[in-house]
Amino acid sequence: MKKLLCAAGLGLALAASAGVQAADKIAVVNVSSIFQQLPQRATVAKQLENEFKGRASELQKMEGDLQTKMQRLQRDGSTMKASDRSRLEKDVMAQRETFSGKAQAFEQDNRRRQTEERNKILSRIQDAVKKVAADDGYDVVIDANAVAYAANAKDITADVLKQVK
Repeated sequence: MKKLLCAAGLGLALAASAGVQAADKIAVVNVSSIFQQLPQRATVAKQLENEFKGRASELQKMEGDLQTKMQRLQRDGSTMKASDRSRLEKDVMAQRETFSGKAQAFEQDNRRRQTEERNKILSRIQDAVKKVAADDGYDVVIDANAVAYAANAKDITADVLKQVK
C-alpha cells in the first residue's frame, strides 16, 4: 500500500513538472487586433461596396419613389376619386412588397459576401499563427481575448501581423 501511494505521489509530481514545462510553450495572439490592422480589410470593404453599389442605388431609387407615392396618397388621398385612391393604394402596396423582397435579398447577399471575405482573411491569419507557432516551437496558441491571465505566455501578435502582411 505504501508503494502504491509513493508511486501515485511520484506520478503527480511528474505530471506537475510536465505541466510547468508545457506552460513554457504557450503563446497568446490578439486575432481581432490583427484583423483590424490589416490593410486588406479596407480593400475588401471597398471591393464589396463596388460589388453592391448598383443594387444599393436601385433600392434607394425604389425607396424614394415609394415614399413619394405614399406622401401623395397621404396628402391627396382624401380629395382623390375613390378609384384613383384605390389604384394608388394597390400600387403602393405592390411596390412596398417588391421593395421589401429586394431589400431582404440584398441584405442576405451582402451579409453572405462579407462573411466569405472575412473568413478568407481569418483563414490567412490562422495560417500565419500556425507558421509562427511552428517556427518558434509553441505547442499552444490562445487568442488573447479568450484568456483572463497568462503570466508566462509570450504575445506573438506582432510576429503574426508581420507574417500576414
